[in-house]
Amino acid sequence: MSNRHHPRRGSMGYSPRKRARAETPHIKSWPEGNDKPKIQGFLGYKAGMTHAFIVDYRPTSTTSGREVMMPVSVVEAPPIKVAAVRAYKKTFNGLQTIGEKWASKLDPELSKRLPLTKSEKKTNWDFTKDADEIRAIIYTQPKLVTSIPKKTPEIREMRISGGSIEEQIKYVKEILGKELKINDVVREGDMVDAIAVTKGKGFQGAVKRWGVKLLTHKNSKHRRMIGTAGSWHPNWVQATVPQAGQMGYHQRTEYNKRVLKIGENGEEITPTGGFPHYGVVRNPYILLHGSIPGPAKRLISMRDAVRYQRGVKVEKTEISYISTTSKQGA
Repeated sequence: MSNRHHPRRGSMGYSPRKRARAETPHIKSWPEGNDKPKIQGFLGYKAGMTHAFIVDYRPTSTTSGREVMMPVSVVEAPPIKVAAVRAYKKTFNGLQTIGEKWASKLDPELSKRLPLTKSEKKTNWDFTKDADEIRAIIYTQPKLVTSIPKKTPEIREMRISGGSIEEQIKYVKEILGKELKINDVVREGDMVDAIAVTKGKGFQGAVKRWGVKLLTHKNSKHRRMIGTAGSWHPNWVQATVPQAGQMGYHQRTEYNKRVLKIGENGEEITPTGGFPHYGVVRNPYILLHGSIPGPAKRLISMRDAVRYQRGVKVEKTEISYISTTSKQGA
């Protein structure tokens, strides 16, 4: 008789499966920089998915060099604004803030997030002398997106990388208080990581949440319950026991998403009747290969890839067709 093999149901890699602390995704780590200073992240809103016919760029794929149909995600990416510059110093306790400088003019909508009181004392750039890392505080402009039912911007901190600290300070002086477009951060052919909060599914039982098997029909009273809550010892219910609880609305990262196209005219990729639960794309957009977390209208944080896939060159992909047929089931 062969050995009985019973793998556990569900991964413990993301435990505890509790709700994300914020719908705006936070980035914990950043890749190493490039030759020139640049901001390493951008924010956009998920519009939906469609498909396109693209020449397969993957060198190890069985269809490499041939035209194939690929699923693509559409992210509407209106310009972001740089509100402030913050300097950090590396210490034994991690990065410590040593100073920051805010732009002189900020959008009035930003007052819903933080107080916009103007200080009479003007901050100079002396705090950047001892800096080991420079970051930019940016905010979105949802007022430009007709599909997003809010005007309050989201605020996030993005790392500046590449070149020396002096070059980075010169770069942030140029962009402070100005708009940044998606073309200023990402190029066609780049690899990015898509970080977002997944679609929430509420409180679910162990069968749906962990994928455990149904009990036999001879079981008394219930079938969608766990067969055992664990062993006698240790004499408590361990965290590895599949139980009911929150499912979805967790922050997740999709690594190595190829930027297939960056466009200015949203009508090029908007399907007939608009994207379901979103509508028409009216701002600059970005096409990513494959799926990304979250439902429509969810804020997507795009970061330079930290696990870059070797062998994939940064070059523009050949797209022959992007589907704009109706997604309404008609």
